[in-house]
Amino acid sequence: MMQIANAQLWVHDQEEALAFYTEKLGWEVKADVTLAEMADFRWLAVGPAGQDGTSVVLMAIPGQPVMDDASRAQVEELMGKGFAGSIFLTTDDVRADYEQLKARGVEFSEPPEERPYGIDCGFRDPSGNNFRLSQLVELPV
Repeated sequence: MMQIANAQLWVHDQEEALAFYTEKLGWEVKADVTLAEMADFRWLAVGPAGQDGTSVVLMAIPGQPVMDDASRAQVEELMGKGFAGSIFLTTDDVRADYEQLKARGVEFSEPPEERPYGIDCGFRDPSGNNFRLSQLVELPV
């Protein structure tokens, strides 16, 4: 059976991203490996504490020869607009998590609002990656 192991987000600065995800979101480091034989490539993966099996890789945007300058600029532009990717998170109490994250310095683009599928809010990480935090309701099938 196939399972999702990792998702990837581009980040401008891995150290800044690491601080955001661990200090502000309260996530934990799942892997942090630097491979000298691959020009010091760093595999940095984080995820919610206690959630095993899936992590988010905080990937530095590569330069030449992996990615040409024009492609790198396009990725950075999309990130800045919040269109390079989204992570959807669920919680049992979105309003409490919203207040806790806000107190830790997370800046929300949208406060919790009632939606047909539950209560939903949005924020971005320092690199511009988009997050949705939702408290879902049971939808009829």
